[in-house]
Amino acid sequence: MRPGAAGDVPRLLAILREAEVAARWGSHWSEDDVVKEFVEADNASVIVVDDEVIGAIQFDEENDPMYRHAGIDVFITAPRHGQGLGSDAVRTLARFLIEERGHHRLTIDPAVDNERAIRAYRRVGFREVGVMREYERGTDGIWHDGLLMEMLAGDFTDE
Repeated sequence: MRPGAAGDVPRLLAILREAEVAARWGSHWSEDDVVKEFVEADNASVIVVDDEVIGAIQFDEENDPMYRHAGIDVFITAPRHGQGLGSDAVRTLARFLIEERGHHRLTIDPAVDNERAIRAYRRVGFREVGVMREYERGTDGIWHDGLLMEMLAGDFTDE
């Protein structure tokens, strides 16, 4: 993983427009959106394998001392699904958030029907908390359920 660069924008935009990725991330992405979210933002990285940008990962933080935690979101180009690359990227970011940013709790919220992502997050140590009903509006205009998953620092699987 590395910080995003201006030269990554066309590739990231192409990935976000892939049918499988757009179904989860929406189809609203413009070049300006990608620059703002994955190049200029200090909470995002591109995922690179063999000099190929294959996706991006980002985090958000709640810094209120009573509720301090971080959340993670990730996408990977469809031809690279099922290769363990999502788990690896999430594991790398989780390690950073726990060890460098001092978070004791992380969350991630895949669509409830995204079984591949859920398996990937379980491998890192995330556990299901519960279903968030009608959590996000899909590209079909219908509200879909999301699965709230969390991981405490002690649950982290660094394999």
